[in-house]
Amino acid sequence: MAKIIAVTNQKGGVGKTTTCVNLAASLAAMKRRVLLIDLDPQGNATTGSGLAKEELDTSVFDVLIGTHGVKDVIKLCESAGYHVLPANGDLTGAEVVLLDLPSKETRLRASLYEVENDFDFVLLDCPPSLNMLTVNALAAAQSVLIPVQCEYYALEGLSALLQTIETISGALNPALSIEGIIRTMYDPRPSLTHDVSSQLLEHFGEKVFDTVIPRNIRLAEAPSYGLPVLHYEKQSRGAIAYLALAGEFVRKRAVA
Repeated sequence: MAKIIAVTNQKGGVGKTTTCVNLAASLAAMKRRVLLIDLDPQGNATTGSGLAKEELDTSVFDVLIGTHGVKDVIKLCESAGYHVLPANGDLTGAEVVLLDLPSKETRLRASLYEVENDFDFVLLDCPPSLNMLTVNALAAAQSVLIPVQCEYYALEGLSALLQTIETISGALNPALSIEGIIRTMYDPRPSLTHDVSSQLLEHFGEKVFDTVIPRNIRLAEAPSYGLPVLHYEKQSRGAIAYLALAGEFVRKRAVA
């Protein structure tokens, strides 16, 4: 049965989509069956996986409103071998539409029963806000993976997210837990980086992954070519870091 993991942080620009795309590609390289679900109306995980969002006939929006099943909509990221439930501009109106539908908070969870035995991991790329799409992701997930940039406002944003997770756990998904915290865009030179990193380790201990994701130009370039960094420049620091993260991720899951 698939392990469903929401990759989220209510603060934008911390590397959620970069983590989703590159962790999916790295897990696929390790022969894991991976589905990446793009829940951000910007569709960056979709384009970063080599899919043209403007050419999509159907998207995750159609799954959420119930006109199509997941298997009807998923696409293959041919370069990396993982599957994508893509998003496009239609998702912008999802919040309004979902408000008038029954079981509006759990529609994604219900739709994933169809493919729960087809994948080892399902990664949910969430928008950088607490809306009905994020609520659906947290209601469907078994755990939350949190990318955090080691900067001044990081802990403040993390505190708000933890409150959200606690609320969703109490109301919709009692099994929801924190999978781990990933330090992204890591630049070891400023002392602030070390200060925030130390605070994360002090507060969350083993939940903080040992692997850090560095600032890396290849990571920034790869999406413009519709490729995960592993298939754009496999010798880059970014590609090596995400492969290491995937290895640590799998090992932690084996021990848990």
